[in-house]
Amino acid sequence: MPFDGAGSWAPVALSSDLPPGTVIPAWTSAGSIALWRSQSGRATASSDRCPHRGMRLSHGFVRGEALSCIYHGWSYSPSGGCIRIPAHPDLVPPETIRVAVQQVEESGGILWVAVEQPAKQPPQLDALVPLRSLTVEADVRAIEDAAGAEVDANGLIRPPEFPWIGLLLAPQERHTLVHLLIEPDRSPAERLTASRFAESLRRRAEERQRESAE
Repeated sequence: MPFDGAGSWAPVALSSDLPPGTVIPAWTSAGSIALWRSQSGRATASSDRCPHRGMRLSHGFVRGEALSCIYHGWSYSPSGGCIRIPAHPDLVPPETIRVAVQQVEESGGILWVAVEQPAKQPPQLDALVPLRSLTVEADVRAIEDAAGAEVDANGLIRPPEFPWIGLLLAPQERHTLVHLLIEPDRSPAERLTASRFAESLRRRAEERQRESAE
């Protein structure tokens, strides 16, 4: 599976969830990240801790082409280097002050973040378009059981009763992020059907997860 540990890709968010000038928290098996998009549209995955006082950068803000910590305003470029310390406006920050960044690829409306060094590019899911994402308080096995199908090599579940739906899974620390994808030519009624199916799947998977824990 693409999201399975080192040397893989994690589908951390939908492109529509990250408009220019915003930052959101995200997670891969390498840990927490601050996922942000500059005003020019570039997406970056930075380590979620400011090296100054350890504040989460996902609580910060984006101005122009930099991500700034909400605590003392230290600002970081997409390459990870500190470019501004407001308390010392004339200081050029040393190269040693930086945050780690991970490779980001954006394809088909999905933001993929590399875990270490993947040997291949992220899967191409051109036959599907994103509809929405939802958090499921269950692991991958419980979701497979609820869907009646297993995850394929691209990280997708294709439900037998709705083969035009794809469920792209991204395991998190204590839950699973599920991106609901559908074929692009589906009607508004079918889009509603897909959303309702995903909600029903979530209930079934969470019930199975609870049963397995008893």
